Amino acid sequence: MYSVNAPVPGRVRQLASRLYPDLHGFDRVRETHSLLVKRLGDAPDVNALQRRTHRALAGAPAVEAAVTGVEYFADPPVGSAPVVYFAIESPGLERIHADLSDVFDPVAELEGEDYVPHITLARGGDEEAARRLAEREIDPIRFTISELEFFDGQRRLPVSRVSLPA
Repeated sequence: MYSVNAPVPGRVRQLASRLYPDLHGFDRVRETHSLLVKRLGDAPDVNALQRRTHRALAGAPAVEAAVTGVEYFADPPVGSAPVVYFAIESPGLERIHADLSDVFDPVAELEGEDYVPHITLARGGDEEAARRLAEREIDPIRFTISELEFFDGQRRLPVSRVSLPA
């Protein structure tokens, strides 16, 4: 599965590291973090998919974003529950997602109108632990998304980057 992701700034990764001990009760804890913008699917011609993605991003501006808190999905549409995550506030990122959704079909229940920008911290396990984490106050972390990655989910590697404005 290929996707477009936004790199996660060091300050956000540091905050995730500080929360790491409180995530020990979950089935899976993320050690690397990403901010998914849009799933693109698979394609026999990766270069063509990449060119199509770059064309779809043409003119996209750099956007402001903020980690605004810790939240959780009690009943995610796929995978184990709960999913604990950093909530991301970014109207600009949501516009980029919508623009990409005009070119690449949204995944039902996960994208399009259902898109929730977030950075997953952990999933599976105790919902009460998720609730306690979501009650924690954190200082917002504001950052600028000035590039996006074309990401190969099978290899878990960025294939290329697009600077914003594109």
